[in-house]
Amino acid sequence: MSRSVLAASLAVLAMACPAVAQSEKAGPSPAVIAMRWQLLNPEVNSFTFRDTDKVFESRPVKRGGPVWDLPSGAALTLPHIDVGGQSHDYERFAEDTFTNALLVIRDGRIVFEDYRNRSDETTPFISFSMAKTFTAMLVGLALDKGEIGSLDDLAVKYVPQLKGGGYDGVTIRQLLQMRSGSDIDERYDFGENPSLAGRIHESAIIRNERRFADFAIDVGRRSEPGSTFNYATLDTAVLGWVLEEAVGQKLEQQMQERIWAPLGAERDGFWIADGPPGRGRALNGMGFNATLRDFGRLGQLLLDGGRRGQTRVLPEGWVTQMSTMLPVPIRGPQAQPPGYGFQTWQVDEEPGAFAALGLAGQMIYVHPKSRTVIVKLSFLPPNPPPDEFAQTVAMLKAITSTQN
Repeated sequence: MSRSVLAASLAVLAMACPAVAQSEKAGPSPAVIAMRWQLLNPEVNSFTFRDTDKVFESRPVKRGGPVWDLPSGAALTLPHIDVGGQSHDYERFAEDTFTNALLVIRDGRIVFEDYRNRSDETTPFISFSMAKTFTAMLVGLALDKGEIGSLDDLAVKYVPQLKGGGYDGVTIRQLLQMRSGSDIDERYDFGENPSLAGRIHESAIIRNERRFADFAIDVGRRSEPGSTFNYATLDTAVLGWVLEEAVGQKLEQQMQERIWAPLGAERDGFWIADGPPGRGRALNGMGFNATLRDFGRLGQLLLDGGRRGQTRVLPEGWVTQMSTMLPVPIRGPQAQPPGYGFQTWQVDEEPGAFAALGLAGQMIYVHPKSRTVIVKLSFLPPNPPPDEFAQTVAMLKAITSTQN
C-alpha cells in the first residue's frame, strides 16, 4: 500500500469515530464504511484489531464482582526455537509471527507478559474466531439449565425460521462440531463476484444491512449433517441465534451474567455487532473483544475444568466435552490443526491440550500437563508466511517444556 493510500486510510479512521453514534437510523456513514473495510489491511491491522467499538456497532459486556487475581509468579525466560536450522529468540519469534501481545500463565500465576506496538494492559483486542469457543461455553450453560433440552435437538426447534433450508435437520451437536453440511466455504472473496462468505461480511459486518445469522435461512445443503467437517462461521452464528431464542436473552447479556461476572474479569469486554441495538445481533462467531489478561482468565477457566477457584462457572464435564476432538481432513501443504471439538481446536500432538483459535493468529492455548495457559494476540496478514503456524506450535511446545 502506498503512503498516500495509508494516510487516507488513517484519515478515515479519525473521521469514523464520531460517525458511529450518528449511524443508527440511517446506517453507517461512507466514512465508517470505508474504515470498516480496513479491518484486515495488513498495513495497519496491528492497530485496527483494537478498540473495534470505535468503528463497528458494539454491545458492552460489563465486568462485575471481585476480580480473579492472577498474581505474578517466578519470571519465565522464553526459550529459543529452531527455525530452518537457526536459533530464534523470543524477540525474533514475536516479530516473525506478527505478535501484538503474549501472556503465559502457569499454575495460575503470570510468568510472562509482553505488550507490543503501543498496546498495554488496558487495550481491548478482537478475538476473531476465539469467540466461537466462548459461544460453546454459553451452549453448555444453557444445556445445564435446561433451556436447551439436548445437544441432539434440532436447531429448527428453537429457530423455526430455518425450516426448509440447509440448516433444517441439523442438530446443535453438529453445529458445535462444524458438521452442519451447509453449502458454504469459509473463503472471503470480494470484488465483482464475491463468495457467499464475502457477501455476508459486507452486508452484515460492514454495512449492517442484514443480520449475519439470517443468511442461514436461505443457504443450501452440501452434505448430510454430521458426515463432513466444514469450518463455517455461519454454523456458529446459528448457535448464537439458538441461544438467544432458547434462553430468551441477548448474547451480550448471557456473556455478562453467566461468564464475565462469575469469571472475575478485570475490565469490561464487548461484542461487535451486525447492527444497532434493536436490530443487530452480537457477532458471536468472531466479534468478542477483551484485554490480554481477561483472555488469560478465560484460558485458566478452561484449564481448571470450568472452575474459578472453588466456584463452578461452567457445568461439570463440559470442558471435557468441548475438548474431545474429531480428526480434521488434511488440506494443502502447510501445517494445520489436526482436530476439532466443540468450537475448539487441537493444534498439536500434546495429550489433552487444546486451543481457541482466531483469524490472523489469535490463540488461547491450554496445556493441562504443565498447567500452562498461553495467549497470543497477533496481526497476521491475509497471506501469512507459510511457516508461521509451525513456528507458533514450536514456541508453544518450547514454553510448556521450559521450567521457571
